[in-house]
Amino acid sequence: MTLAEIRQLIRESDSRGSGFPGEDLLRALSSDPRAGVRSLYRMLEKRRLIVLEEEKRLADLYLYENKLVARGIEAVAGVDEAGRGPLAGPVAAAAVILPPGARIHELNDSKRLSPAKRKALALEIKKISKAWAVGMSTVEEIRDLNIHHASMLAMRRALEGLKTDPEHVLVDGFAIPNLKFPQTRIVGGDGKSASIAAASILAKVARDDLMDLVHFLYPQYGFNRHKGYATPDHIRALRRYGPCPLHRQGFTPVKEVSGV
Repeated sequence: MTLAEIRQLIRESDSRGSGFPGEDLLRALSSDPRAGVRSLYRMLEKRRLIVLEEEKRLADLYLYENKLVARGIEAVAGVDEAGRGPLAGPVAAAAVILPPGARIHELNDSKRLSPAKRKALALEIKKISKAWAVGMSTVEEIRDLNIHHASMLAMRRALEGLKTDPEHVLVDGFAIPNLKFPQTRIVGGDGKSASIAAASILAKVARDDLMDLVHFLYPQYGFNRHKGYATPDHIRALRRYGPCPLHRQGFTPVKEVSGV
């Protein structure tokens, strides 16, 4: 085969979504003495190893879910929250029930993803999930309950919003009090469980979208940029304009400018 013909085969493989040609062709390329072919082979082999590594990572993400499926428990909900740390805005949570063994390329802890990647993955998660829901706790509830208990409330609301009741819940970090479903808490669960990772993405995207909207109510704070987190720009705006109704009065930087 000519180099041009080999490149055409590679393009056809890409268009089919396989990422690289079959093993037979790879073996043939590996023994071809032509410099151009050898360069192509090294590129394809590197790509193949990246794909295999991603497949292994995704398989590892399903360890908790697969253990439950092996016990006959298939409706496993992952739940996670977003927005514990900001100085303004609600805390959001999401619950997701994924089909057993579903593969979502690049699924990961939302904090490890770009905003554009989170948006794309959120659409895919909603499309393939058996059920998903988002719950929130308001600024007033954060003030009255404290941020920890408000986060627990948001997660219960997300679970209650599922159109299908879960048989088991995987929760990131802390166990949810008074939950009617059996649960397993996983420290760092958004990087260890596929369903928790999916929930972390939906929660983060939902909260970020809301902060983009409230920016139009209070444009002076720049909520569309920092989403309420304590960035230098946000602190400067808070000191200049004082807090708005979306600011969390119990949080220290807000209390300092409020004189409370």
